Amino acid sequence: QVQFVESGGGSVRPGGSLRLSCAVSGFTWDYYGIGWFRQAPGKEREAITCISSSDGSTDYADSVKGRFTISRDNAKNTAYLQMNSLKPEDTAVYYCAIEQNCEVVMYSEYLEFWSQGTLVTVSS
Repeated sequence: QVQFVESGGGSVRPGGSLRLSCAVSGFTWDYYGIGWFRQAPGKEREAITCISSSDGSTDYADSVKGRFTISRDNAKNTAYLQMNSLKPEDTAVYYCAIEQNCEVVMYSEYLEFWSQGTLVTVSS
């Protein structure tokens, strides 16, 4: 029942920027955590960021701190991920995820709800 509309992926040069968006509907929680994980070829799934709908608190993986910024528009049930200073290592499929809270998004080995993903390619 949970539905995602994710956009913003594409191909950029190293040092470039992209902005992802994720709008979610059909969930039942009054408050939630929404964020992204990514999966690159040959690599394990990596949770990269989350923002709480309740207080706006954020969490970032060390690999993206200082370069990525997550924000939200609660009225639209939408999150945005501004990705700056992109590196080839950021190349991956980026999946938006929503759960009861950001602890689940960032640290649970199991995620129940996630998007179809959008491909981000960073190359020269």
